[in-house]
Parts: sequence; C-alpha cells; structure tokens
Amino acid sequence: MPGSAGNIKAMIISAPISEFVETPLLSVLSIGFGVITVTAVATLAAQRLRIAASLVLVFVGAVLAFVPGVPKITLDPEIVLLILLPPLLYTSGVGMSWRGFRKYLQPIMMLAIGCVIFTAALVAAAGHWLLGLSWPVGFVLGAIVSPPDAVAPMAIARRLAIPKALLVILEGEGLVNDATALILFSFSLAAVAEVRFSIVAALGTFVAIVAGELAWGVALGWASLVLRRYAKNPEVEMVFALLTPYAAFWVPHALGGSGVLATVAAGLYVSWNGPRYIAPATRLQGFFVWGLVTHIVEGVVFALTGLQAHIIAAGLDDEGWRRLVYASVLTTAVVTIVRFVWVFPATYLPRLLLSRAPQRSPAPPWQYPFLIGFTGVRGVVSLVAALSIPVFIDELPFPDRSLVLCVTFFVIIVSLFGQGTLLPSLIGWLGLAQIGAAENADAKHTELAARISGIDSVLARLEQEPAGHASALIIAELRVRHENRRRRYVAAFEGALTGEEIAAEAALELELVNTERSNLAALYANAAISDEARRRIERELDLEDALVRHAAQSAASGMPDALG
Repeated sequence: MPGSAGNIKAMIISAPISEFVETPLLSVLSIGFGVITVTAVATLAAQRLRIAASLVLVFVGAVLAFVPGVPKITLDPEIVLLILLPPLLYTSGVGMSWRGFRKYLQPIMMLAIGCVIFTAALVAAAGHWLLGLSWPVGFVLGAIVSPPDAVAPMAIARRLAIPKALLVILEGEGLVNDATALILFSFSLAAVAEVRFSIVAALGTFVAIVAGELAWGVALGWASLVLRRYAKNPEVEMVFALLTPYAAFWVPHALGGSGVLATVAAGLYVSWNGPRYIAPATRLQGFFVWGLVTHIVEGVVFALTGLQAHIIAAGLDDEGWRRLVYASVLTTAVVTIVRFVWVFPATYLPRLLLSRAPQRSPAPPWQYPFLIGFTGVRGVVSLVAALSIPVFIDELPFPDRSLVLCVTFFVIIVSLFGQGTLLPSLIGWLGLAQIGAAENADAKHTELAARISGIDSVLARLEQEPAGHASALIIAELRVRHENRRRRYVAAFEGALTGEEIAAEAALELELVNTERSNLAALYANAAISDEARRRIERELDLEDALVRHAAQSAASGMPDALG
C-alpha cells in the first residue's frame, strides 16, 4: 500500500496536540507530581466508598479539567502509546494463563478481530448514512470506538466472582483487539488522505504485521529470559524485566505496526516459561515492582482520560451541540447493540454448523455471551486514537475531527459509567457469581491437593539418606514441621479448618511478630545490638510479616494459599 502505515504514523505524530513542548521542565514535573497525587487520593476515596477506582479517577479528572487555575493537560497520544500502555499490556500477558488463552483462542479471535471489524463497519455505515460523514471518516470513527478497553472492565471484573472462562476470554480480547483497531485506524487515515488503497494490499499488510509482531514478541520474551537467567542478580533481572515491554512495543511501532501484539506475545511467553528461568528472589521483587508500576500507570491513565474533558468542550461551538448529541447517542447505541448482535451468533452458530464443535466444548449457557456482550467498555486506546487524528491533511483541516473527538469521549464516559457501574449487579442477576464461587471452591480443593502432594514428596525425601551434614535432630525437626503443615492442609481440604480460623491465626501471628519487633527496638535503643544485626533481623521479620498478611488476605478471599 503506497503511503504506508509508517507515513500515516508520521502524519499522526506531527499533529500539534501536545501543550508541553515549550513548558519548563519544573512545570512538567509539577504536573506529573499532581496527577500521581490525585491518582493516589482518588484511589483511597474509591476504596472507602467501595466504588471501582477507575470510575472515581475519571470523574475526578473530568471535574478538575474545568476548575479555574488547574493546568489544562492535553494528553499526548505518543506518551500513552510509548510509555504507559506497554507495561499494562505486558503485565496482563504475564498474568494471563497461556493454557486458558490457547483453550479459548477461537472466541478470543472472534471478538478481537471479527467483532472489531464488524463494529467498525457498522459504525462507519451509520456515520455515513445518518450523520453525513464520508466513508473514510466513518471508518476512522468506527476503528476508534470498536475495541473494548483492556483495563477498565478487567479492573472491575477481577474484584468479582465470575467464571474463569469469561475472565480469560475478556482479558484475551482486550489484549488483542487493540492491535486490530489500531491497524484498521491507520488504514482508515490513509483512505481519508486519499492515499491509493487496496483491500488485497491492506489484508497482506495486516497479516504481515500480525506475523511479524508475534515472532518479535516471542523472540524478545525468550531473549529477556535468557539474559535474566545469565544475570543471576535480582536487581539487574528486574531492570531487564522493566525494559522488556518497551523493547517489545517500540520496535514494531517504529516500523509501522501497532506494538500491541508483540508486547502481549512477550508477556505470554514469559508467563509460560518464566518458572524455568526466573529465580525466587527475583519473583518476590517482581510482585512488588510490577504491582506498583501497574497501580500507578492504570491510575494515571484513568485520571488523564477524565482531564481530557476540557479539550472536548473547547472543540465545539454552539451550533454543534445538537449534532454532537445525536452523533454521540447514535454511536453509543450502535457499538452497544452490535456487540450483542455479534456475540450470540459467534457463540452458537459454529456449534450448529460444525459437527465436531459440540464434542470439543459444549455450548455455554446464554448468560455467558450476554455478559461478554455487555462488557464492552471503551477506554484509553480509543481516546489515544482519537487524539492522534491529525489536525490537517494535505494542508486542509481534517473533516469532522472535533465531532469524532467528542463522540469518542462520550462513548468512553457512557460505557465506563453505565456498563462499568451496572456490571456487578448484572453478574449477580445472571447468577454468574454463584458459578464463579463454585469454581473457586473447586480450585481451592485442587490447590490444596497439590500442596499436600508437595509435602508428601518432602516427607519422602526426608526418609532418604540426608544430604550434607544434617543431623538426626535437624531431620526430625523438619519432619515434624512438614507433618504439621500437612495436617493443616488436610484439615482445610476436608473442611475442618475454615477461612475465619485461618484469619484469626494470622492475626495472632502478626501480633507475635510485632511483639518481637518491639523487643528488637528496645534492644537497639539500649545499644545492645548493632545496626547491621538490627537490619538483618528486621528483614526477616518483614518477610514473615508479609507472608502472614498474604495468608490473611487470602483467607479473607477464600483462596487456599491462606495456609501460607
């Protein structure tokens, strides 16, 4: 395709949408400090109000956007694409089950590719016939609003007990559909720019991008694990880990691809092969580091989404409001209805048309596709794509750019607050919470059985010739310790040990740890212990404290690792 995606990307990047070019560094740092502070405070408020943090952050950002004296922060799409999005995609890929992704690959691809293209086409048709948009601009709008967000619905759904299959499908769709939408978006921009367009060439480019990104992501995931294994240093390994999503995203992005598939592929590869390469000490640090990175980035993304409200309002004149409202309501209705129209046939038709399909997997109850159809919350990728629309093409204003921006923001807000708020109630009404709870109970028994099996292997090893210079006393103490652990797991497996009892035990253990910590502080205050010894003992107490708190949290959620 002449005038390839790389040229279109250059045109996008050149769009004058960043207000920070001439801003002093101290002002930029102050704004960043303020945004992160707002993120932390709003998240605490969401916890107290028992509301999804994403909803509170978007609301607070939208309110602040119109407060006098608050800097008007215009989101630079390249900042989101190149800095904020890669770690979110990578951590989602690492945290996802490769077995689950492979098992549900067909429905994931049906949603991430088929539904995105279907939605973009119908939005383009509605925009052309009912709003008077040209076909290319209609497809630009369709490509922008077609992909459901990978962050917002999962941030809500993970707090709820829903069937694992639905979580895997929704998360898998969110990880892949962005690539489809961004590639379709670049093709649509080329059509608006009247670059010679060929369906055959576009399809070939799409296949080449997908194949290239998958190959690059897998290769980079393998290389990062090899480097981390060679390093044998937790700090250096974490540096390689933090660099991996950016290397996976930036290279294909610079070559004209999206970078999304490569980052997801790298994360999935690390998830599947990580246990063979990553040392325990690195994994412990990784839980904290990636948890902190994800928390900050997700919060900043939602806050910045709300802060863009001033751009949307500034792009309209009084005569545009009626058309804007009509276009926004129409587009929101189309993307909502089209998802249901796609999901139900895509779920049941293959089982009717293909004789082997029912044997491979029975048809799910109607509640499953209904929830998937409902969970179509749009988010930051749609906003980034809308903001990436160039102001001028060939020295002419981009047609209906303000309308596309406003409609996109409206769709995001309505879907986030409408569907996002109703999602918990809908899950309860559909009876999916009970199914999810039953699955959790089965998973608990399976995990407890695995723990018991692991302890049995340890006890069997202790019966063999002891390694090194371990004395009979040490072996006996270890045997008693692991036999006690086994008794507790068996009691939990048989239902004799409840989550409340485990939580009470954890609370007592925390009290004992604090007692030992107070004694250590008194010894140090009386100069009875050196700084080095104090730090070593403190670290051991901190690790034990973290282990006990993890057990208590797991017990509260009913998960089997509450047994520590």
